[in-house]
Amino acid sequence: MYILYNIILFAAAIIILPYFLLKTIFTGKYRKSLVQKLGGRQEKILADLKDGRRVWIHAVSVGEVTAAAPIVASLKIKRPEVQVIFSTSTETGQEMARKFIKEADAFIYFPMDIPYIVRKMIKLAKPDVFVLVETELWPNFLRVCESRRIKTLMVNGRISPRSYSKYRLTKLFWKIILYNLNAAGMIAEIDAVRFKNIGMDSAKIKVLGNAKYDALAALAAPALQEEIVRRLNARKNERFFVAGSTHEGEEKIVINVYQELLKRYSDFKLIIVPRHIERTNNVIGLLRQENFNDVVTLSDINNGRKRKDERIIVVDVIGELFKIYSLATIVYCGGSLVPKGGQNILEAAAWGKVIFYGPSMEDFSQEKALLEDVGCGTTIKSADELLQGILQALKNPEELQRRGDRGKSVVLANIGAAARYADLISRHI
Repeated sequence: MYILYNIILFAAAIIILPYFLLKTIFTGKYRKSLVQKLGGRQEKILADLKDGRRVWIHAVSVGEVTAAAPIVASLKIKRPEVQVIFSTSTETGQEMARKFIKEADAFIYFPMDIPYIVRKMIKLAKPDVFVLVETELWPNFLRVCESRRIKTLMVNGRISPRSYSKYRLTKLFWKIILYNLNAAGMIAEIDAVRFKNIGMDSAKIKVLGNAKYDALAALAAPALQEEIVRRLNARKNERFFVAGSTHEGEEKIVINVYQELLKRYSDFKLIIVPRHIERTNNVIGLLRQENFNDVVTLSDINNGRKRKDERIIVVDVIGELFKIYSLATIVYCGGSLVPKGGQNILEAAAWGKVIFYGPSMEDFSQEKALLEDVGCGTTIKSADELLQGILQALKNPEELQRRGDRGKSVVLANIGAAARYADLISRHI
C-alpha cells in the first residue's frame, strides 16, 4: 500500500511541482512557503527551541487555525513547560496563526509528504507528540512518527459526508494508516462513527466537542468590531446585508435579493465576501451588469482609499470575514444554495446575527440543527425565500435581536472543548 501511495505521490509531484515553481517565479505565490515545504529554512527556526517536551500541532489553513487557537492556549495553561511547534499548509493560515496563536514557540510550514523530507523535518523538530487539527491524514508522516515512537493525535476531528464517501472507497488503505494514530478526539458522534467505519479502533476514539465554539466566543470582542467599523467607515445605525463565503452562482442570487431589498429599505448596504478571492473581478462584473457602480474593495480600503458613499463592499482579502459579520444586520452564509456542503455559520452566530443559508449544509449539519432549534438559523431554498425571510425578519427588530442573542447563547453554551482536547494532548506527553 505504501509503495503504491509513494509511486502515485512521486508521479503527481513530477506534474505539480513545476506548476508551483512557475507560480512562485511569476506571481510570487507560494514564495514564503514552498522552500520550507521542501524542508529548507526550517533548521534556524527550530534551533531556538528549548530542551524538554515538545508538541507539534498542525492546522491546514484558516479554519483549522481558528479551532487550534484555544487548544494551544489551554495546553499552555496546563503544561507551560511544553514547547509548541505550530505548522500550517497555507500562507494565509500561517499569517493568521502568527496573529492569533501567541502561545506557540515556533511557526513552520508542514512538509510535503515525501519520506526524505518528512524524516528530515521530524528529526529537526524532535516532537514527543504530533497533533493534527481536524482531518488531514498524511501516510508517510504518520508512518515515520510511528517508527520513531512519536505519539500522534487528532483533535477537533470531523469527516464530511463527501469526504466520508471517498474514504470508504479506499477503506483498506486508511485502516492501515489509522493504525498509526494513537487517539482521535472527534467533534460529534456522527464523526466518531464515520471514523470507526473507515478503520479506526473505536477504543481510540472520543467525542470531545467543537473547539471552534471556544475560539469564536473569545474572538467576538468589541475591540475587533470597532477596528472593522473604523476601517470601513461604517456610520452609526448603518445597516448591512452580509453575504459570506459565496460561491459561483450565489452572488447573482444575492445581488437580485439586494435589489429587491433596496426597494423597501433604501438605506441598506451590501457586503459580499466570495469564498475564493480570485473571483473578485467576476463578482464586480456581476454588480456592474446590474448597474451597481458604487463598489469598493477591501484591498482598496486597506491601501488607503476611504469608503465614502459606496453602497457595496467586496471583500477580496482573506481572513476578514469573521470581523465583517460583526457589522451585519442580516447574514446569508454561502456554499449552501449550490452543492458545496455549506460554510461555517458559527462565525456569524458568535456575533448574535440571524443567518440564512441554502439546503446544502451537509458539512455543518450539527451546527445547523443547534441554531435552527433556537431560531437563529433559517434554511431557504431559493432567492425568493431568502428575500421573504429577510423582509419578515426586518419587520420586527426586537425579535431579530432576540433570535440573534439566542444563537450567541448557543455558542457560549458549547464552549469547553478546547480544554478537553488540551487534556487529551497532555495525557500523551
